[in-house]
Amino acid sequence: MNFLDLARDVIDLRSFSSIWYWIALAVMWSTLSNWVMGVPSDMIVRARRGDAQSEADIRVLAEIFVNRTLGIVEASGTVMVGVTGFVLSALGLLGFLYGIELCQALFLLILPMNLVALISAIVARNLRTEGYENLTERLRWFRFKVQMLGAAFILLTALWGMWVNVNTTYF
Repeated sequence: MNFLDLARDVIDLRSFSSIWYWIALAVMWSTLSNWVMGVPSDMIVRARRGDAQSEADIRVLAEIFVNRTLGIVEASGTVMVGVTGFVLSALGLLGFLYGIELCQALFLLILPMNLVALISAIVARNLRTEGYENLTERLRWFRFKVQMLGAAFILLTALWGMWVNVNTTYF
């Protein structure tokens, strides 16, 4: 066995057949759906049950998140959209047009993260313009949207991963 064969075996780029890819996907969606607008989901549940301290903490955390997010968007939003568009286009073309499995896997991780970031920026803008009334209900609804987006992308990723694994022979 020469060095290149050893390196190819150690650096395995078959993403959809790797347990680490599926663990990363699960951790990503767990984190995205647990931390909504910088607020942990258990705090939202406590606030809905009437805990006044949790409501006050949620408002503070949400204001921090809104100010931070909109500050980033206002400072470098155009550049971020351009870079993100380039990266997603490159990964999509390399993955789905040229058949590079690693690029397909990265595309299916990065695209939904960017969709959640876009929705977060929209919600942050709405909170700043409309105010923070009924905040816990709005955060609960936003968390539901993120969870539905996660379920859809996990299903899409699982179906695509199965398709790739069934139609690929590794020799």
